[in-house]
Amino acid sequence: MQKLISTFEIRPALPSDAQAVEAILIDTYLGTWKPQLTPAAAAAFEQQGKTRSYVEARLQEFHVACVNGVPAAMVDWENNFIWALHVGRTWQRMGLGGALLAHAEAAVARAGHREVRLETDTFNQQSRAFYRRQGYAEIDFYADESWDSGFTTVLLSKALAPV
Repeated sequence: MQKLISTFEIRPALPSDAQAVEAILIDTYLGTWKPQLTPAAAAAFEQQGKTRSYVEARLQEFHVACVNGVPAAMVDWENNFIWALHVGRTWQRMGLGGALLAHAEAAVARAGHREVRLETDTFNQQSRAFYRRQGYAEIDFYADESWDSGFTTVLLSKALAPV
C-alpha cells in the first residue's frame, strides 16, 4: 500500500485546470474501462470525444484535489448525486479519493440532502470496495447504456447526517 499524502488542497476547478482534469479522466478510462470494453466500443467512445465534452460542459462544477498545485483527482456532483470521482492512477490509494468523497458528501449534506447516491459498474471491484469502505450500500443493478458493452451499473447510496 502506498502512503497517504499529507498535504494537498481541495478547491473548485479553474478554467486553467481543464487539460489536467481531462488527463485524469483519460488516465482512469485507460486503466479501468478500456480493458473491459470491446475494441469496437473503445474505438467508438474514443472517437466521440465525450471526455472533452464532459469537461467543457461541467468543469465549473468540479472540485479538484491538487498535489503541489497540480490536479491529481476530481469530483463532480449535482444535488445529491455524485456524477464522477476520479483519481489519477499515480495518486490512487493515497487518500485523495476519500478526501474528495467526504468533501462532496459534506456539500450535499449542507444543501439539505439526507442521502447521497452514485454509480459504478459491477466489473469495477476496486471502486465497489472503496465505496463499501466509505459506508455506501449497493441498492440497485441495471443495464449500463453508456458504454454499449453489456456492462451492469451498480447504484450505491449512503445516508448523511443532518448538518
